[in-house]
Amino acid sequence: MNKKISILGLLLLGVLSSFAQSKQWTLKECINYALEHNIQLQQNLLQKESSSEDVKQSKSQLLPSLSFSTSQSASYRPFANEGGTTVTNGYVDTKINKTTYNGSYGVNANWTVWNGGKNTNTIKQNEIAEQQADLNVQKTANSIQEQITQLYVQILYSTEGVKVCEEVAAISKKNYERGQAMYEVGEISKAELAQLEAQAATDDYNLINTKGQVSRYKLQLKQLLELTGPEEFDIVTPASSDEEALATIPSAADTYANALLVRPEVKNAQLGIESSDLQLKIARAGYMPTIGVNGSIGTSTMSSSNNGFGKQMKGNLNGGVGVNVSVPIFDQRQTKTSIRRAKIQQEEQQLELQNVQKELWSTVEGFWLDANTNQARFRSAQVSVKSAEESFHLVSEQFKEGLKNIQELSTGETTLLNAEQSRLESKYTTIYSIQMLKFYNGEEITL
Repeated sequence: MNKKISILGLLLLGVLSSFAQSKQWTLKECINYALEHNIQLQQNLLQKESSSEDVKQSKSQLLPSLSFSTSQSASYRPFANEGGTTVTNGYVDTKINKTTYNGSYGVNANWTVWNGGKNTNTIKQNEIAEQQADLNVQKTANSIQEQITQLYVQILYSTEGVKVCEEVAAISKKNYERGQAMYEVGEISKAELAQLEAQAATDDYNLINTKGQVSRYKLQLKQLLELTGPEEFDIVTPASSDEEALATIPSAADTYANALLVRPEVKNAQLGIESSDLQLKIARAGYMPTIGVNGSIGTSTMSSSNNGFGKQMKGNLNGGVGVNVSVPIFDQRQTKTSIRRAKIQQEEQQLELQNVQKELWSTVEGFWLDANTNQARFRSAQVSVKSAEESFHLVSEQFKEGLKNIQELSTGETTLLNAEQSRLESKYTTIYSIQMLKFYNGEEITL
């Protein structure tokens, strides 16, 4: 019985410990979660919905409008001396109504038949605005993916940096312990022992600082995912091999050519030019006449009439139709100013497209240069790390035997640490830059 209770207790403890562990997020999970919960992205989606409503509203302007109107009024004549006379069963009854009520009822319809193409061009312009709103959603989504990838790679880089600092700190601690033993037998001075202690303290500080960097990057990634609460946040550490940093780097020219076809900011700028062309047509419509059709039907009633309500409604019923034509002659330069502004907007949109293309090339070229430069640095750093490791181990053995001094040992350790950091930095910068080049080529980010 006790054995069964112990087994159940161990199982319960295992379940509780599994729940206590923080969820580890993959890069794909981070991206998918952010695309669903990011506040800025949700705001852009709402703007897209608003643009869709603008399209529906502009299309409804092609239809006629219909409205019902009524007015009710009362009047009072305090000094009235005449009234209505009625004869009932041979009796004459004269009644003076000082208060009278009037009512009118009407149904009105208006339809703009033609206004120089302003309505149809407005529809096209709003449809372009809807497409641009959708492209803004895509642009924000791309920006979020780039930020998440950058932070994710920074966490991976800093996490490996922690391991390096832990190894160096462990070596420094052993050297200090070794130095204590050497000091006790008189092989080194107290000043040299203090140098070993200071080196161990410095390496501990570097370890704590690197761990702090990892925590800060995780916090930034957590905030980008709109995660709140005290729950721990951690990521999955993929087995990023050196081959990823040594992979073939996509061509800058090919990447830029593909980016021009798939990047939403380029499409948005191109649509901006189309929208400005439509705005010019809308402005020129100010010189065109406007043709409209209208119709109405109405009736009225009054309390002072001898006829009943229904009879009055029928007897006073009237209707009519009409055509109105408005020809602009002088509009205080409004149309001319609108045309000039539309042409200025056209030029601005052309410049905006050029600026977007220039910035896109600068971004792609920057990733390409970073990838090539850091890939070369990584190859060199691999050799430097191997050489620094061999040199440091040799110096450590010689220090143990009293053939090397504290300064030489410290120099060897610093050289090894710098080589390791250079290797990690160049490795992950290359991986990130290659991933970004693939992303700008239209491929999915994968780590």
